[in-house]
Amino acid sequence: QVQVVESGGGLVQAGGSLRLSCATSGSIGRVSAMGWYRQAPGKRRDLVARITTGGSTNYADSVKGRFTISRGSAAKTVFLQMNNLKPEDTAVYYCNVGLLGGDYWGQGTQVTVSS
Repeated sequence: QVQVVESGGGLVQAGGSLRLSCATSGSIGRVSAMGWYRQAPGKRRDLVARITTGGSTNYADSVKGRFTISRGSAAKTVFLQMNNLKPEDTAVYYCNVGLLGGDYWGQGTQVTVSS
């Protein structure tokens, strides 16, 4: 059974930092990319950052220069370093594991940034 588990969310003041982690387990198959998405109340789920197995990255314009996505030394793990957090970054953050024929999602981790 495949599991995708996020951790590292929490409450932080504006200007602070958090580091999210995503780990996978189970027979997940060939991964093409891993990424982070977020969803604020009443809004759609949007891409925050994504990294391919080749190391290419892309970011939402709103987080460029503040967030950094990276892969872990363990296979199929990914991190999101979030610096200079803003109240508008408040959302549930989801890890996505992309395969050639589909994807997996984690349950999400809450990030709350107070002003």
